[in-house]
Amino acid sequence: MSNFLKIFTGISVFYLILLFIGQDEIAWYLKPVLLPFLILETYSSENFKTKNLLLSALVFSWIGDIILMFTDKGELYFIFGLVSFLVAHIIFILLFTKQEKENTSTNKLFWIGLVIVGIYLFGMLSLLYPSLGDLKIPVTVYAITISTMLLMAIKGYFNWKKPNNLTVLLGALIFVSSDSILAINKFHSELPKSGFLIMITYIVAQFLITKGILSLNKK
Repeated sequence: MSNFLKIFTGISVFYLILLFIGQDEIAWYLKPVLLPFLILETYSSENFKTKNLLLSALVFSWIGDIILMFTDKGELYFIFGLVSFLVAHIIFILLFTKQEKENTSTNKLFWIGLVIVGIYLFGMLSLLYPSLGDLKIPVTVYAITISTMLLMAIKGYFNWKKPNNLTVLLGALIFVSSDSILAINKFHSELPKSGFLIMITYIVAQFLITKGILSLNKK
């Protein structure tokens, strides 16, 4: 593991411990420091076709991280944070679509994945809709986007090289889990240790996607 990834892992573990023991005020200052190490890891890697897409997705995620730190100051911060992550997920979709494939055939199991993702999307929106108010349209657009991102990772799983195909798929799956926990906690009912659960899944997801894509593109 490279130095940037080691530093990312070390700071992330310390950050998550602070969240778990309730030291949110100290952890708040560490949050903007996390993703830059994944950005640096990507930037310093050898060039490959989708490198700029991965960099862009990480940068927009980082911007979203920073904006969401100020949601207590007004709903606009949540909306702008949502937009930033929406852009990041759209870029992830492009990244997964353009990632070099070992084969281009569509595995029959992909269609099972499509059905499962569709069920997730319908179930999540059904759960949240009664309490979304004016945010029905943006949250629906976001939910469709993250579901599409996961679907492209499932498709990629059958087309990309092993074992990194699984690494990226797990990252996408955990990313959707993180967003789902955040949405349920904000719009449906408060979950115990929600901040910790949202961030541990988010950090692991970003790490797995970044490491998986970089490994897929090693020459």
